[in-house]
Amino acid sequence: MSLFDNLNDVHLDVLKEIGSIGTGNAVTAISSLLNKKVQMNIPEVNLVEFSDIADFVGGPENILVGVLVGISSDINGMMMFLVDMKTAKLLATSVLAGMGGANEGEEFGELELSTIAEISNIMAGSYLGSLSGLTNLKIRQSVPMLSIDMAQALLSVPAIEFGKMADHVLYINSSFKVENVDVAGYFILVPDEESFVKIMSSLGVGL
Repeated sequence: MSLFDNLNDVHLDVLKEIGSIGTGNAVTAISSLLNKKVQMNIPEVNLVEFSDIADFVGGPENILVGVLVGISSDINGMMMFLVDMKTAKLLATSVLAGMGGANEGEEFGELELSTIAEISNIMAGSYLGSLSGLTNLKIRQSVPMLSIDMAQALLSVPAIEFGKMADHVLYINSSFKVENVDVAGYFILVPDEESFVKIMSSLGVGL
C-alpha cells in the first residue's frame, strides 16, 4: 500500500496551496527577469501517478523543453520544469531582446538554450524557496539539466532515477500571460516518501 493512498481532502488542499504559492513566487520572479507585466491564472494542481504524467503535458510524443533540478538537504528528490517550444522561444526572446542574441528561426541557439536553462533555474529556485519558507526545511538545488525531446523521453529520466522512491508526483499546470500572450509551463515536484512526510508534518497535517 502506497503512502499516497492515505491522503485525504485536507492533505490535497495543503498540496494545492503549496502549488499556488510556489507558482505565484515563480511567476513574480519571471516578471522581474523579463521586466514585463506577467498575469498569472489560477494554477491547476494535482497529485498524479508517475505513469500518467505524460498525458498531463500534451501526450507522450509532445515535444517539450525540460529542465531537471535535483533537490537535496532536508528534502530529497527532484523538480522538473517543462514548457512547449513556443513558450520557451517566447521567454528566451523576451530576455534576449535588445542584446542582439536572439535567433529569429525556430531552432534554438546556444545562447537561447542557456537563457532558457537560467529562466527555469530561477523559477525552480523561487518555487523551492517558497516551499522552504513555508515548511522551514532546508532545500538545496543542483545545477539545471536542460533537454529538448518528446515528453515520454524527458520524463523517463526522473522516472528511472526517482520512480523507485515515489509513485506519485505533484503536478502543477501554470498558465500565465506575458504582454497578453498566453504561455504555459508545467512544474513537476517529486520528493521521496520520507521528504513528503516531512513536508506534510511541518505544515501540521501529518500522515
